[in-house]
Amino acid sequence: MAPEITKIESVEFAYEIPEMGTDQHGFNLVYEPGESVERKLFAVTVHTDAGITGEYVGGNSPGAAQINTFADYLVGKNPLAREKHWSEIKRALRKYDRMGIGPVDIALWDFAGKYYDAPIHELLGTYRERLPAYASTYHGDENGGLETPEDFADFAEECLDLGYPGFKIHGWGGSDGSRDLDREIDAVHAVGERVGDEMDLMHDPACELETLADALELGRALDEQDFFWYEDPYRDGGISQHAHRKLRQQLDTPILQTEHVRGLEPFTDFIDAEATDFVRADPEYDGGITGAMKRARVAEGHGLDVEFHAPGPAQRHCMAAVRNSNYYEMALVHPDAPNTTPPVYAGNYEDQLDSVDDEGTVPVPDGPGLGVEYDWDYIEANATGSVHVYE
Repeated sequence: MAPEITKIESVEFAYEIPEMGTDQHGFNLVYEPGESVERKLFAVTVHTDAGITGEYVGGNSPGAAQINTFADYLVGKNPLAREKHWSEIKRALRKYDRMGIGPVDIALWDFAGKYYDAPIHELLGTYRERLPAYASTYHGDENGGLETPEDFADFAEECLDLGYPGFKIHGWGGSDGSRDLDREIDAVHAVGERVGDEMDLMHDPACELETLADALELGRALDEQDFFWYEDPYRDGGISQHAHRKLRQQLDTPILQTEHVRGLEPFTDFIDAEATDFVRADPEYDGGITGAMKRARVAEGHGLDVEFHAPGPAQRHCMAAVRNSNYYEMALVHPDAPNTTPPVYAGNYEDQLDSVDDEGTVPVPDGPGLGVEYDWDYIEANATGSVHVYE
């Protein structure tokens, strides 16, 4: 008899990130000594009649709202029929961005790994078991952390000493006064001249640049310093095929796009339009491990590399099963503040600045499923009261 889903639970919980605030507009997390920011995540549990649960912690409020629309469909279904469920839920969420699929699909993969007593990467087909990582910074701040181009260069050198083979700049945002293109360009040169001969360098303005002219000017500085990629530079929001095709025609630095492009078909169209050089995949954003691996295979068929967005156990398993991927994103890191990841792991799993070994790599969890243990006492103690049960 096939296993059957008996209940799905989603618990919202909150945790504090110390030494953090937001920039002037409130959209970017930045270093702010003595302050803290509250963040909310969701813990999803898929219960089955096999006595095995699938678990995942992550997601966001809009995605959690979407889970409310399809969770009842899954109750009574076979948890191993992930491809069928992915297709049905994709259709059901056709009017939305479908980000709600991700946490539940990851939990179903976690169940499958536990059911078969194998890590997820083994079910996918293991290619490697250690992943080279790059240090992906918080945005620049005005508070004495990453405040100057020299601060970024100093931090890049610190990351090099820790073993990181790559370093990514997230520049300044917030008020118009903080959006100083000259400072952005100076940071590119400061980092490039300090560590460019020893590290692969990336730049991600996170769509802060306001014009194509600014994106080109910064991009030409990246060309001079031989940056590895240039990611989501300006205000199209990272989704215009035409805009990025024109941008890449005028620069030498490879473009990395599609973090903000939802759906497998628009993602494929972006590649076919020759609008990017590298592409993005994210198990949370792109329909779970099922959806992220579809992106990886489309990229492979086009001869492109796929770079997985953000850190996490699901990302590690995906990257472990993909040949055409270069770096694990250790994000977000700072010389004086912790990463944004929640303190919910009961074992030795972590995504912090010092989590890499001397060669700048991280391991892929080798336990069944995701291979991580969650601290449910912490999650329940910090629950906000938003608990949804579907049975």
